[in-house]
Amino acid sequence: MNRPAPPSRDDYLWSCEITTRWSDNDVYHHVNNVVYYSYFDTVANSYLIERGGLDFREGSVVGFVVNSNCDYHAPIAFPQRLTGGLRVDRLGSSSVVYGIGIFADGNDSACANGTFTHVFVDRESGRPVPIPEPLRSALEALLVA
Repeated sequence: MNRPAPPSRDDYLWSCEITTRWSDNDVYHHVNNVVYYSYFDTVANSYLIERGGLDFREGSVVGFVVNSNCDYHAPIAFPQRLTGGLRVDRLGSSSVVYGIGIFADGNDSACANGTFTHVFVDRESGRPVPIPEPLRSALEALLVA
């Protein structure tokens, strides 16, 4: 089976550091596959909070994850330092599909990459709502078309 090459850091428009934890390692002495999804969540929400003004504690609109996937390219392990790269692959009226890459320090090829889909909903009703303007503007800045 021919696998596509891992994406590079240049494929992402924004990045943040991720701290691995001792508990991220599994019995095989590398970060367990399910932990990557928490890294994806951290990268996307860090951007939304920092650049879009998301108020996840008290805001009327929150993002629910409705889909995610991950391709693994190389193992990582605590205590490696990581960087998460972020871009927007698709922007709808109430949803966004992020492209996310996880990179070990000193490596320009992703250890893992995938997508992560948020649907923005009214906190009270749980029903989809249009993405609020500050968040939409921040997401448009990362849109790759």
